Amino acid sequence: MLIKGVPASPGIVVGKAFVLKPETLTIPKYKIPQKEIADEIKRYMDALSLTRGELIGIQKKVEKELGESYPDIFSAHLLILDDPALREKTINIIEKENINAENAVAQVLEKIGMTFSKIEDKYLRERAQDFKDVGRRILKNLLGKQEETLANLADKVIIVAHDLAPSETAQMDKKNVLGFATDVGGRTSHTAIMARSLTIPAVVGLGDITQRIESGERIVIDGHEGVAVINPPKTTLERYLNKKKQLAVLEKKLNKLRKAPAQTTDGHIISLMANIELPKEVELLDRYGAEGVGLYRTEFFFLNRSDIPSEEEQFQAYKYAAERAYPLPIVIRTLDLGGDKFASVLETPKEINPFLGWRAIRFCLARPDIFKTQLRAILRASVYGKVSVMYPLISTLQELRQANKFLEEVKVELKKEKREFSQKIKIGAMIETPSAAITADLIAQEVDFFSIGTNDLIQYAMAVDRINEKIAYLYQPASPAVLRFIKHIVDSGHRKGIKTAVCGEIAGDINLTLILLGLGVDELSMGPVAIPEVKQIIRSVSIEEARKITEKAMSFDSTEKVVNYLKSVKEPLKLLYKSN
Repeated sequence: MLIKGVPASPGIVVGKAFVLKPETLTIPKYKIPQKEIADEIKRYMDALSLTRGELIGIQKKVEKELGESYPDIFSAHLLILDDPALREKTINIIEKENINAENAVAQVLEKIGMTFSKIEDKYLRERAQDFKDVGRRILKNLLGKQEETLANLADKVIIVAHDLAPSETAQMDKKNVLGFATDVGGRTSHTAIMARSLTIPAVVGLGDITQRIESGERIVIDGHEGVAVINPPKTTLERYLNKKKQLAVLEKKLNKLRKAPAQTTDGHIISLMANIELPKEVELLDRYGAEGVGLYRTEFFFLNRSDIPSEEEQFQAYKYAAERAYPLPIVIRTLDLGGDKFASVLETPKEINPFLGWRAIRFCLARPDIFKTQLRAILRASVYGKVSVMYPLISTLQELRQANKFLEEVKVELKKEKREFSQKIKIGAMIETPSAAITADLIAQEVDFFSIGTNDLIQYAMAVDRINEKIAYLYQPASPAVLRFIKHIVDSGHRKGIKTAVCGEIAGDINLTLILLGLGVDELSMGPVAIPEVKQIIRSVSIEEARKITEKAMSFDSTEKVVNYLKSVKEPLKLLYKSN
């Protein structure tokens, strides 16, 4: 039985399944006499303290075993635990309904879960697991139940679970875990993040695999293709074992390229950068051979919390990233809230079409108090590294000018306060809307670089909600319309002497590397793990080959023809194994 899921961590592994059955917590509901309400609240607060101690212990264990890159996961859990809104809502229910703490916690968690389920952004939707994990710990401590762990596995197994909480992956006996397979999750879920950090193959989003397999049955996990095979026949097993050997050879080859430039066979160089969400992820640059950070998303400071981050808090985070990245450059994108990313503390209004509404730079320009605070923090951090600032979702030249006006105001303020900042900080615009793409020649006159956010550009260019399954077929990165937009943006930038990057998902798609190269893109910014393979593709062709392929591809009148042509002329997997 072959089940298709989401590739979360590369590698192929064969082994016995260990099916982790989720423990059902029975939450009692009973009335608390009014005179005992204070004691019930104290019992709840004691459970919070006990949970905090557990999380700190796990965080220290992870830091010891994995280094400092991944304890941020548990920092997020501690922030949730300390969230006044979570605490106050629970206490409020205990007091108003005169009920026990367990039931009050369960009510709050259910409301939070419903809120997260309506979010379209995959990364944010997967943060619901953080609340579930923390909430489950609180409930177990209130119920007096022992936390079950994967710390005492007797044999080498592949963990099969509905989902794996960060605390579960952190405490498992890693020497006996060959891989992960889960019903739910995506590439940015904590299961995926932890699996990549541990270099354990993983496939997530497999639907109902926990219902299709029993502990002890054989399973193959292909973390490259995102496939799980239950009880494979001999021929299938041999095919995967051969593929595993080939990938081991490829991995050694790609590791040797870590310090090599992304240079074509005839000497053309393109920059390969990393997209990051958390400051400590800059430590991944060296591991995967990134030449800097092409996109540092900052909106995550504003999520999962009940207050607005201060200038000092933001400054410290940007400073940390800039210092750790130096001498490599780092591009910090200003706040991209709205659409499907909302911070409850900001009380942003509900909109019928949020992706066409009050989001990204539009939100920032309407809230200069928040925007200027962030600009101050970025400017102050600019003296600690090669920092650039980038505005998201620019639609008009007027928006760009207004954003730059605020930036200049902040510079004047910092000068008066005698605070240092880089006078030569570069300014970039994300080209994500058709209006910005069409007027790229005008925008190019007032910025230092472009970065094409293809996720949104494709969505707006094709008029397609990329989350809507009924029209998902229209979300086509290789559409002639999208390719023409990219070509126009790149050419407009080059005519004005500025470089253009691509920082959307297609930057890390090896099926589109050649066409982006041929379109003249100067830089690709992607998830760090994708860099080695993209680099190998680039080093396997000449720029002239790529241009000819792209020219031919752009002559076709349908996405299907473009995709079929690209596969026929330069099959990506063959290029990966090509010697150079």
